[in-house]
Amino acid sequence: MKEQDYIVSDSENVSVLKSEVTELLEKLISTPSYSREENLTGDLIEQFLIKKEIDVNRNINNVWCKNKFFDELKKTILLNSHHDTVKPNSGYTNNPFNPFTEEGKIFGLGSNDAGGPLMALLATFIYFYDKENLKYNFIFAATAEEEISGQNGIACLINDLPKIDFAIVGEPTQMQMAAAEKGLLVLDCKVFGKAGHAARNEGENAIVKSMEIINWFSTFKFPKISESLGEIKMSVTVIKAGGQHNVVPALCEFTVDVRTTDVYTNEEVVTIIKNHVDCEITPRSYRLQPSSISKSHPFVLEGLKLNRTTYGSPTLSDQALMPWPSLKMGPGDSARSHSANEFIYINEIEEAIDIYITILKKLN
Repeated sequence: MKEQDYIVSDSENVSVLKSEVTELLEKLISTPSYSREENLTGDLIEQFLIKKEIDVNRNINNVWCKNKFFDELKKTILLNSHHDTVKPNSGYTNNPFNPFTEEGKIFGLGSNDAGGPLMALLATFIYFYDKENLKYNFIFAATAEEEISGQNGIACLINDLPKIDFAIVGEPTQMQMAAAEKGLLVLDCKVFGKAGHAARNEGENAIVKSMEIINWFSTFKFPKISESLGEIKMSVTVIKAGGQHNVVPALCEFTVDVRTTDVYTNEEVVTIIKNHVDCEITPRSYRLQPSSISKSHPFVLEGLKLNRTTYGSPTLSDQALMPWPSLKMGPGDSARSHSANEFIYINEIEEAIDIYITILKKLN
């Protein structure tokens, strides 16, 4: 498949859109939008849509809108990405809030994660916005708090939105299709012993008891393995025990990071763990579930025709909070996310717009 096979026909209008969203991206980069502090970038996106004479809905710092000829009898596709960012990496040598272009790259905080994907989906939505007789409805949502999986991001929009049949989540995937994504469990564990004097043969050392349990977390293999995401990965990342050198500790606490896959729910994973280890286990949340979409889904099939590949993503996105089928796909490279001197190529955004539009036009 050659590049010209996904250049859209009404190229003049699309060319203007590409220029407009590139300018908007520079404004977004110039405007700090840390998670829970996205009100100003929300304003910029809202104003941009209003100037396009598009009716806009706002919920806290989430901005969303429907295509002009929205038909409740048709299926609906959500085009979603986020406008919050992490704080700048300490290795920055550029000003993270001073966007500039060099050798075809736009530099600045949030340019790659996820400004570029957000702008590509925004341009795609506007392309379809006022077209009549579409096969599908389209909703565009620029959401907040993705970087912290917050309660006031996509999660608080779920009940506001019309029924969603499929979502494209804009994240930097080099426009490949992340057809599955790992979920996350954070487990707080406690192992109880009995305090005693370290100089005498007394007490029950909670650290010693924990060693066998921690080894289990490091070596256990879950029976089912995901075709696209592989094995569940468990890592003990924090440990705390004892307070005095001469006292046998009665308590050892540790935290386990569990990256779950689409062959188990998070609840099922916790049940299996509890059946194998003798300690108190408290999941911080079950809400960040693994996700996957069938490789026979129409969007996936059309993407494959454009030489897009499918893969399983180890990193979290707002897919983890979505109750509907979704796929992660966007311009940029995940390796650049949260890095110093973050950037995205302008032609990555432009190509993404063409690819999104081409696939969506061909969907049946």
